[in-house]
Amino acid sequence: MRPGRAWRFPLAREPGSSPRLVSVIVPCRNEMRYLHPFMRSLQTQEMPEGVAMEVLIADGMSTDGTRAALDEYRAADPRIMVFDNPRGIVPPGLNEAVRRAHGTVIVRMDVHSEYAPDYVRQCLAVLEETGADNVGGPARTMAEGYMQKAIALAYHSGFACGGARFHDPSYEGAVDTVTFGCWRRRTLEETGPFDELLVRNQDDEHNLRILRRGGRIWQSPRIRCWFKPRSSLRALFRQYAQYGFYKVYVIRKHRLPASPRHLVPAAFVGGLAGLVLLAPFYSPAAILAVLGAGAYAAASVAAAVLACRTPGGLKYLPVLPLVFAVYHLSYGLGFLRGLVHLALSPAWRRAPAGSVHLERASTASQ
Repeated sequence: MRPGRAWRFPLAREPGSSPRLVSVIVPCRNEMRYLHPFMRSLQTQEMPEGVAMEVLIADGMSTDGTRAALDEYRAADPRIMVFDNPRGIVPPGLNEAVRRAHGTVIVRMDVHSEYAPDYVRQCLAVLEETGADNVGGPARTMAEGYMQKAIALAYHSGFACGGARFHDPSYEGAVDTVTFGCWRRRTLEETGPFDELLVRNQDDEHNLRILRRGGRIWQSPRIRCWFKPRSSLRALFRQYAQYGFYKVYVIRKHRLPASPRHLVPAAFVGGLAGLVLLAPFYSPAAILAVLGAGAYAAASVAAAVLACRTPGGLKYLPVLPLVFAVYHLSYGLGFLRGLVHLALSPAWRRAPAGSVHLERASTASQ
C-alpha cells in the first residue's frame, strides 16, 4: 500500500495492464436456492468485442453446498475464481475481490439477482457515456407467491421507501445510491474500500463517500437486473431493522444523513412511542398519539390504493397497509436500537468521521 494511505486498495497490477478486462465481483454465502439461475445469467453475458470478463466470487464459508457447486463452476469455466471470505459478511468479501481483480473496470453482482444478457455491456456503455463515477440500473423485482408480490408492489411505492430514485424502474439520471454498481478501478482507489463494520448499508455508505468527494452516480434503465424481495413479513422486518440499525453508524461516520428520508421512520416511531408513554400522565398526549396513528393509517390506505392501480394489483390491497407498516416500523425501531448501540459501543463511538476499517487480507490463490 502507498505510504500514508493505508485505506487504499493495493493494485493487483499496474493500471492499464489489462485495459480490455472487466472484473465481476460477487459476495456469496449459502445461496444454493439462487445460485444456478444467477450463474446462468452470469455466464451468458454478451461482452463487447475485444473485452474479456473475469469473475471473483467471495464465499462466506457456506454450509449448504454452495461452495461445492461453485468449485464445479470454477473447474468448468477458467474465468471464475472462488476464494474464502472467513468473516462471512459482504464488505470483506467485496474488498478482497477488488484486491484480487485485474480489470480496470469492476462490476458488482449479487447472487440473489438475475441479470439481462447485456447487463455488463450496458454498464460499460453508460459508464463511458456519462463519465459518472458509479453506474447501475434501478432495483427491479421478480416475485412469486402472494406475500412476496405484495412486498414487491410496496417496494416500488414512494410511500414505502421515501421516494428513493433507485426504486423507480423508469428513472434515468443522477441518484444518491444505485443498485450494485460499476466503477472504474481508479474510482475505488480514490474512494477507498467498503466499510467492514457495515453488515448492511455498505453500498450506500460507499456511494455517499463518492458524492462527498464531488463524484457522480448515475442510474439507467438500460442496465437491467431483477431481485427477489423477502417472501414473508418476518423476513422483511428483520431486513429493514438491520438497514435502520446500520444507518446510524453511517450518519455518525459522516456527521449528517445522505437524505432526510433516512430519519423519518425513526422520528415517527420514536415520537409515537413517546406520546404513548406520556399519555398516562398527560391526557393531550393520548389524543395526539391517536391522531398520529390514525393519520398514518389513512396515508397507508391511500398509498395502497395508488399502488394497486397496476393490472391485477387490487388483490393485494388488504395486506399492503400492513406491508407498509412493516417497512416503516422495522426501519424506525432498528434506527432507534442503533442509537442505543452507538451510546454503548466503543467501536462506533471511537470511529473518526470518514474512517474505513479494513484489515490487510491475503491475496494467495484459493
